[in-house]
Amino acid sequence: MKRILFLLALIATVQAATAQVKPDAARKALQSAEEAAMNAKKNTKAAVWTKYGEALVNAYEAPIGGIQPGWPRNLITERPSLTQPGEVNGQPATKLVFADKNIYVDDAGNVIVVEVTKPIAENALDKAVLERALGEVPALQKIVADYTDAAINDYTFGNYAKASETFEKAANASLVAPLNKLEESALYNAGFTASLAKNYTRAKSLFQKCLDNNYFGENGDIYAKLADACMNLEDAAGQKKALEDGFTKFPQSQGILIGLINYYLTNNEDPQKLFTLLDQAKQNEPNNASLYYVEGNIHAELKNYDEALKAYEKCAEIQPDYEYGYIGEGLMYYNMALDVQNAAQEELDDNKYMALVEEFEKDLKGCIDPFEKAFNMTKDESIKESIAEYLKQAYYRFRDADPKYMEAYNKYNAIVEGNK
Repeated sequence: MKRILFLLALIATVQAATAQVKPDAARKALQSAEEAAMNAKKNTKAAVWTKYGEALVNAYEAPIGGIQPGWPRNLITERPSLTQPGEVNGQPATKLVFADKNIYVDDAGNVIVVEVTKPIAENALDKAVLERALGEVPALQKIVADYTDAAINDYTFGNYAKASETFEKAANASLVAPLNKLEESALYNAGFTASLAKNYTRAKSLFQKCLDNNYFGENGDIYAKLADACMNLEDAAGQKKALEDGFTKFPQSQGILIGLINYYLTNNEDPQKLFTLLDQAKQNEPNNASLYYVEGNIHAELKNYDEALKAYEKCAEIQPDYEYGYIGEGLMYYNMALDVQNAAQEELDDNKYMALVEEFEKDLKGCIDPFEKAFNMTKDESIKESIAEYLKQAYYRFRDADPKYMEAYNKYNAIVEGNK
């Protein structure tokens, strides 16, 4: 799938694999537990409700048989009654048909998703949430995990609206006593999948709930998502507030920054407001190099390249080992080169075309030195890999002009290829 679902680790105590109850045994156990729960002489005991809740969860899980996405097909011990071509969210797959489920596998023979077609009990997890709460059994974590797996299945099939509802059930279950701990990733995913389903009113509500619970996502991502939902609802005031609040708390967030710039330009508001917000942050942290990095990014997005360069250079002045200032400078020159390249491709006049080519090469060479400094400075291997990709592209252009450029190209090409 092209879209990436933002998934955090589930609660640590949830085990990756548990003993599985066979469907027939699960069905009988559920029937017995349900009879006891409905028996007035027995249902006053907490243990009865505990057993009923456990039986509901086992009934939900039994048809799945513990099979997980990514499993090799040869680990499936059951024999399908039918094997036929299938499809998962527009992608071809092999569909294995069983009495109570369909299992979809990819071309490599690995499980993509398990689709239960004949559940032992309808709404088993919904009932289990209530009964486990009554029995005060700290096994709600397992229900949260089951809801999450079900939501991921819906997402995999492209059923985004249903996935959103199920993710929200996972979040709500995590708040039930005795667990009482919000599964933040489930709440985020409920909003994320609501956005994919274009239910922006629901997405807005869920993202706001994330913020209300002091969950901001990675680098303030929730604010950008909330702003996007508001934009689609034509709620300009809500969009602006989300972006400005997010920028105040996470000034380094590129998503929030670009969102704000686009908002101001689209709504004919002065982008200078961004610098006002940034100046407020500088007053509190005058020696924070990252704030100048952000200032450089703003100027670069607005194509104020001289001012951007001053801000990036200020980063090195304040903190010589701060790689992001050099990264920002390198990206600025690289993007400038791309803009010139695009202009050159559309230029019909030969003299103007050659002038643009010269400008393109100057800008492209301009990115090399700051990228080299950042590469040698950073200790983050993922950043090194990203920088290596840019340097590979830059040196490739000049590889025939000088042996040193060819040597550098080979160096960074080897790094990029080695990380694939």
